[in-house]
Amino acid sequence: MHKPLPMSKMKPGVVWLPADAHAPKPTLVNSPAIEVMTDLRQVLAATVSAGESVARATQQMIARRVRLLLVVSDDGLIEGLLSARDTMGEKPVKLLQERRGAKFSDLVVGDLMVPRQYIDVLDIDTVLHAEVGSILATLKANGRQHALVIDYDKLRGGEVVRGIFSATQIARQLGVAIPIFEVAQTFAEITSALGSS
Repeated sequence: MHKPLPMSKMKPGVVWLPADAHAPKPTLVNSPAIEVMTDLRQVLAATVSAGESVARATQQMIARRVRLLLVVSDDGLIEGLLSARDTMGEKPVKLLQERRGAKFSDLVVGDLMVPRQYIDVLDIDTVLHAEVGSILATLKANGRQHALVIDYDKLRGGEVVRGIFSATQIARQLGVAIPIFEVAQTFAEITSALGSS
């Protein structure tokens, strides 16, 4: 049987620290890649349906403080990805020009998402043996801001999205301040900052 734990009265001078105030060990380019992966076993993935309006999807990104949404069907299957670049870049402008008379409010996630068959993924076994620098090199070589990591789920008998790499998050963990959207500029900023440190 369990025994109650001893308790004491709070002493004067105790302060509250926000979650981001705890200083984890610094991340380096030769740190294990897994240290900069958002593990979806520990963090709830930000998802959206293909039929949702782009405006609401953008609001969801802002509210969740993310720049990537997994587009999922009602039964949980991945249909695509929607990034902030997709919603705020050239893509919606070109689409609206093609659909003369259409308004931004008419666009849905399915119009702008990257469909599943065009999504490149990393395998968790590869990631577990990689360093942060290899992830940055992979993102840069593929002109990507994000990369999904796939794992095999024995219970379900199929592949599942296990994690997400984000260039912005990696830069933050490396202590590099970078602009948000331009992928080429993002990697130039990371490389420059790492070279000067």
